[in-house]
Amino acid sequence: MNPRPIAVFDSGLGGLTVLRALQARLPHEDYFYFADTRHLPYGDKPEVFLRERGVQIAAALAARGAKALVIACNTATAAAAEAIRAATALPIVALEPGVKPACNLSRSGTIGVLATTRTLASERFQRLVAEHGRGQQVLAQACPGLAETIESDGPGSAAVEGLLDRYIAPLNAAGADVVVLGCTHYPWVAEAIARRMPAGTQLLDTGAAVARQLERLLAAGGLLGGGSGRSQLTTSGGPERVAATVDRLFGQKMPVAHWEP
Repeated sequence: MNPRPIAVFDSGLGGLTVLRALQARLPHEDYFYFADTRHLPYGDKPEVFLRERGVQIAAALAARGAKALVIACNTATAAAAEAIRAATALPIVALEPGVKPACNLSRSGTIGVLATTRTLASERFQRLVAEHGRGQQVLAQACPGLAETIESDGPGSAAVEGLLDRYIAPLNAAGADVVVLGCTHYPWVAEAIARRMPAGTQLLDTGAAVARQLERLLAAGGLLGGGSGRSQLTTSGGPERVAATVDRLFGQKMPVAHWEP
């Protein structure tokens, strides 16, 4: 039993889909969520900036008393996970697109991966495809602007619908039967994505797998439990604006505080 909180960070609020999965599996933990909205979006930032920023955030979260860290951002994982692991002793779970399970599930031999431009261009993603995508067609579909538009306009907005029309069409045309949601924002629009794909298409979100891996790490380190299910939301940007976005995504008001690592 260890009452210290689990830290979760993302460039914005997509990582709240991961936080939701963590809360469902580990309800007796406390969580400290940090949205680095001052630097949103991460998808178009240089890799060196993301690496340095990730190490800075991880160090600040460790100093604040976190007992573990979840990098709830595929882009941050791709650019900075290795540097963060080298710089901190915290147990770390990092997201990455579910290429391996998608390839195992596909019957057509064609899978689609929806992600940011930065994630798909990363060496880490290329390694995933090389290791698990042999003999399969892996369609890497960059989705510039989608994460930011989900936050700014809402998941059901006309702007989001227009972007989804553009990004899903190539996966349909190629016959993908499994689609990887390679950004934590995309589960907010999973139903809209499914409507654009043939019946039976499987969508893969890695939130539940991250929660299981975190549970294993905490248990192995004697850190499991001790909290009361509280969650604190913080941002490097404007709390009022972030609170309004949380309300739009979750349909409920949650307090948000400013915090700068």
